[in-house]
Amino acid sequence: MAWNEPGGNGNNQDPWNNGGDRRGGGKKDQGPPDLDEALQKLQEKLNGIFGKGGGNKGGGGSGSGPSAGSSFGMLVVVAVVLLVGWAAMGFYTVDQQERGVVLRLGKYHETVMPGLQWNPPLIDDVTTENVTRVSAYEHRSLMLTEDENIVDVSMTVQYVISDPVKYVLKVRDPKSSLEHASESALRHTVGSSEMNSILTAGREVLGNDVKQRLQNYMDGYQTGLRITQINIKEAKAPSQVQDAFDDVIKAREDEQRSINQSESYRNGIVPEARGNAQRMKEEANGYRERVVAQAEGDAKRFTSLLTEYQKAPEVTRERLYLDAMESVYASNAKVLVDVEGGNNMMYLPLDKLTESRPRTATGSNTSRLNSSELRDVTNQVIEQLRQRQQSTSREVR
Repeated sequence: MAWNEPGGNGNNQDPWNNGGDRRGGGKKDQGPPDLDEALQKLQEKLNGIFGKGGGNKGGGGSGSGPSAGSSFGMLVVVAVVLLVGWAAMGFYTVDQQERGVVLRLGKYHETVMPGLQWNPPLIDDVTTENVTRVSAYEHRSLMLTEDENIVDVSMTVQYVISDPVKYVLKVRDPKSSLEHASESALRHTVGSSEMNSILTAGREVLGNDVKQRLQNYMDGYQTGLRITQINIKEAKAPSQVQDAFDDVIKAREDEQRSINQSESYRNGIVPEARGNAQRMKEEANGYRERVVAQAEGDAKRFTSLLTEYQKAPEVTRERLYLDAMESVYASNAKVLVDVEGGNNMMYLPLDKLTESRPRTATGSNTSRLNSSELRDVTNQVIEQLRQRQQSTSREVR
């Protein structure tokens, strides 16, 4: 028999009721809840909260009560869903390089740091700005210098956002203000400089002056920008007179090169001359010391000799004579031999023998024999002469 067939002896075989009566005291209903019943329970709870509980529980209620309660419950659910969605829209993330400027109802409220943040949507307006990225802006124009010449200057401005609050709130268009201020600062600096310094070695100074003046402008305008670098990319004369300026620059470079060469030559000659002068001074000082020392030595030697002469005049006089003769004959090429009697003597080229000796350290061809060497040579010659004389005497006999 089917579970819902009439005449089933009052047994309700509803599979969602587990054999119990939905309205009786049987087992609790385990089936899916009815939507109208769920809405009615929610309405009853809300009525109990707002002080309207029990109004629809009795049988004497109005016929429109359940319909009105269902509509109110739907509105509450929709309101809760909208509230959750509105709250979920308030979550956002600020990157590590960014800062967030929060405006509450159009007025500055706070600056948020990196991380996950929440602000009520439609009430707070959050603007995030990157405070570490370096941006660049290029500017180029013709300008008049202090000496009434026209130059074509091109520069690059690098900047970062240092104060996001001022960048967002104080100025309507900070980048446009930066462009106008860059041109003003560059014209003011170029107008107070000469063309020669701008075209040659004054670019770095020009860039520093423009950077300082432009930063003062940005601080005065409260743009929240910080100028990091000014690069003067190009500074040249107008194209109509560029050839003439190139010739002038080339002549100046030649002048500077000649000056550098002269400085290099001077730096090489002057130290050398100073060194030669110092060497000559040292040699003169050495010669002076040597002469003075020699003179002092001669004086001391003469004093000592005088003392010895006073003690033994004859011996000292003989000794001086022998020393003088030895010094004279030591450098003489003549050889004097004193031979008693009229014996014939064979001539020996003693002068040639003395010249056959090796050269001295001074490079002179004349060699000098000391007294001992001269005595040995003389003894050898005398011995040879004696032997020849003895052989001659034997032949005569």
